Amino acid sequence: MNVEENLAHIRNRIDSVCRKVGRDPSDVKIIAVTKYVSVNRALEAINAGVSHLGENREEGLQAKVQEIGNAAQWHFIGSLQTRKVKNIIDKVTYIHSLDRISLAKELNKRLDRPLKCFIQVNVSGEDSKHGCKPESVLSFIHELKEYEHIQIVGLMTMAPNTENEQVIRDCFRQLKQLQNSVQTLRLNYAPCEELSMGMSNDYHIAIEEGATFIRIGTSLVGNESGGV
Repeated sequence: MNVEENLAHIRNRIDSVCRKVGRDPSDVKIIAVTKYVSVNRALEAINAGVSHLGENREEGLQAKVQEIGNAAQWHFIGSLQTRKVKNIIDKVTYIHSLDRISLAKELNKRLDRPLKCFIQVNVSGEDSKHGCKPESVLSFIHELKEYEHIQIVGLMTMAPNTENEQVIRDCFRQLKQLQNSVQTLRLNYAPCEELSMGMSNDYHIAIEEGATFIRIGTSLVGNESGGV
């Protein structure tokens, strides 16, 4: 299937899942993850109706932004080294991987506008994953108060790579519970209204548990060998 057909299939599944749990499908936004595809394939996604593109490498982001520009809203979804902040800061609307004060400090130093950030949370506790420990999130958010350009719009996590749906569901459910805890703080700089969770293999579970952004790569745009 081409990107347009893939997108139609994904949207149909979103509609079905949302009906099942009583959600409005328009509350779920699709980020096309374009790490493994070319600029042309990313443009196919835009032409099909996708308005959010995600990259997790600085080099890939720069290459695609140079060709595509502001035809989409750009999300940086990978782990971000502080030394690379200067290379992406003027290109992105969202960062999904804020997980430490040193990164917040560097972002804030280079910003002259609000930046929408997700705090990355390592709910699964896997060593291979980045992110704050769940028990550290509330204190981290309080520390972020002094960084005036950082806006905490939500939380992000990645579920374990497993076929055990209950393990995946528990991971997403914990992030939703953590979001509720943040929202009770009623902080202007941390409304935390969004949840970035769910990828090609588990986005249906993520939507059931409250995802508002799902990050879809292979199922939407595929995987082109040698793509930028």
